[in-house]
Amino acid sequence: MTTPNSRPEGATTCRQITRLMRPVVLGGALLTGLASTAVQAQTQTPVQQYGLLKVAGNKIVDKNNQPISLAGNSLFWSNDGWGGEKYYNANVVGWLKNNWGSKVVRVAMGVNESGGYLSNPTREKQKVKTVVDACIAAGLYVIIDWHSHQAEQQQAQAIAFFREMATTYGNTPNVMYEVYNEPLQVSWSGVVKPYAEAVASAIRAIDPDNLIIVGTPTWSQDVDVAANDPITRYPNIAYTLHFYAATHKASLRTKAQAALNKGVALFVTEYGTTEASGNGAIDAASTQEWMTFLKQNGISHLNWSINDKAESASALKPGTSPTAAWSDSYLTTSGSLVKGYIQNWNGTASTTPPPTTTPPPTTTPPPTTSGATTVQAESYHTMSGVQTETTADTGGGLNVGYLDAGDWMAYTVDIPEAGSYLIQYRVASLSGGGRISLEQNAGTTVRGTLAVPSTGGWQTWTTISHTVTLPAGRQDIAIGVAAGGFNLNWWSFSKVAAVTASPEVQALTLSAYPNPAQSQLMVPVPAATGKVRIAVLNGQGHEVLVKSAAGTSAGQEVTLPVATLEPGVYSVRVTSNGRTTTSRFVKE
Repeated sequence: MTTPNSRPEGATTCRQITRLMRPVVLGGALLTGLASTAVQAQTQTPVQQYGLLKVAGNKIVDKNNQPISLAGNSLFWSNDGWGGEKYYNANVVGWLKNNWGSKVVRVAMGVNESGGYLSNPTREKQKVKTVVDACIAAGLYVIIDWHSHQAEQQQAQAIAFFREMATTYGNTPNVMYEVYNEPLQVSWSGVVKPYAEAVASAIRAIDPDNLIIVGTPTWSQDVDVAANDPITRYPNIAYTLHFYAATHKASLRTKAQAALNKGVALFVTEYGTTEASGNGAIDAASTQEWMTFLKQNGISHLNWSINDKAESASALKPGTSPTAAWSDSYLTTSGSLVKGYIQNWNGTASTTPPPTTTPPPTTTPPPTTSGATTVQAESYHTMSGVQTETTADTGGGLNVGYLDAGDWMAYTVDIPEAGSYLIQYRVASLSGGGRISLEQNAGTTVRGTLAVPSTGGWQTWTTISHTVTLPAGRQDIAIGVAAGGFNLNWWSFSKVAAVTASPEVQALTLSAYPNPAQSQLMVPVPAATGKVRIAVLNGQGHEVLVKSAAGTSAGQEVTLPVATLEPGVYSVRVTSNGRTTTSRFVKE
């Protein structure tokens, strides 16, 4: 293993995309026991499992000609300045794959509206490629969407764009081309179909087999009209169906069924749990009816949208950072409802998951015979700055390494009851000096921090432990790296008799606020004698802001000016009386 301080030049900037995208347990599921690690690490990605998708009659089938129904997420309009473009990154792709179990992501590239493709093709294409490349690395399917309501007016530009996409990505089974998002109330045979055939001709000249999805009139609702005059000049064509559950109900399903009866394949590239405006009440009952229909007919679907816009259809609450380790507390009501469906959608089953306003629990391994629940380090649902390697520890498999100050890994676990828990970490360190933290709430709550000793080698393993207090229920727990220089193979938790936390542990639970912060950060400082040193560290562990204060017997709050910091995730470190406490915050 390369030591944390001797990486190849450029590794820090290049590593995150490739490691976020590696095959891991789908849906954020945690691994059970050391012996299963090697098997779980080889879990197939969706594309490995299903291969090139193609149309067969009114179904979309996989490489084995079995009907397939994928569940996933649509990003918001890519347009610059619209707010959704910040989620066009590999971290989001990794989170959707590993935490939601999403199998397909839609890139909704805005075209003619302000900040869209026509105003800056290079910029918008780069956003598309960033997400497509991340999906390919993750083994996910990805839809490249010409997100327009008047695509027939941009036919030449669409042809040029899709030629480039087909040339770049036509050799991978991951990619699908959505050539028209939502036509308005225009003629299918006279407007939409001729446009779609022209674009399909350009794609098929380069890519003969990847799926092409064509929008239908009246905001992609008139699938029955398209089915009466389908595209027959080119193979592997499916038709777009969009619905918003609080507005579109049985009558639209009747139109969809008529199209299926005519023998065409449908693909729901966008749906919402809300009214067609994207706002208003969430209709869980109607969403359930639609999910039942989609499951019965084997139709894939993507939810609108991964964004934090203040509207009901957004999956994320306003202010959600595009780089954070998101717990379910960041999800809106719609986001929670949709996540429950996606996590339970295996692509082939005939049953439909029940509606829920909170996502079902991520699978947590049963307790071991010693009473501890073991979590493999590499089974995180999202992370920052780490990578995996083959371990020589007992049981084999993978360990997590390349840990620097400020790195972290997030896991979803079920804590059976509130109380004191023994937390054990399986660590290896050549020289020691590392510090490992158990954190929650995006790092704002530190449950405890533990020094990592030298074990004499990167694959010489020992177990260290501390006791922390945890609440009951399904929750995200992060392993934070307060100081790097160690490897982690697994960690575990087991209920112990109640203990009184030491003053150091109590101090470690102090958290800075507001979080996210914009201009000022309030840092609680425990009682101290002498000087207190407060430092803000960036994601690479470098101090970017330092302030000193005199200690007080009653403790105090120190105000830090953070307006000049770049947006991102930071740590704030308070040192007093020879003791260090750390908290993480997001700068907007």
